[in-house]
Amino acid sequence: MRSHPLLPWAGVAVRVLAGGIFIYSGVGSITGGLAAFEDKVAKYQLLPHVVTAPFAYTLPFVEVLVGLYLVVGLMTRVAAAVSCVLMVMFLIAIGQAWARGLSIDCGCSIGVANKVGPWSFLRDLALGIPSVVMLLWPARLLSLDRLFFARPAAA
Repeated sequence: MRSHPLLPWAGVAVRVLAGGIFIYSGVGSITGGLAAFEDKVAKYQLLPHVVTAPFAYTLPFVEVLVGLYLVVGLMTRVAAAVSCVLMVMFLIAIGQAWARGLSIDCGCSIGVANKVGPWSFLRDLALGIPSVVMLLWPARLLSLDRLFFARPAAA
């Protein structure tokens, strides 16, 4: 059974979308001020105080790095797995804050205040779909994976 010729291009689009989501989020947290992001993380009341600052100062850079790996298609499946773990972490954080009735900004870098609740949870769930797709079917077209790790053709 032959696949549709546009399927590899759709894969590239999904890979770039997934990467772009993480780059946008990470850069937004960095440019918005890491101290402000630390304050948002602390309001979730989820991490021990001693871990909050290192987590908040590291997470945006991890997001940017994962996003870049996805966009260029380097170690795509590994980057997609890390992005899935991050999305699950975000869903757990938002879900527990919502369940506890915390009225806090979700901490997302979307340019507007967004309180935790059903819409922020559903949004993050939807934003995680491209990462799951890349985990299951990593797009190799126009990727560094293809350039560096392609198997030579049989003689």
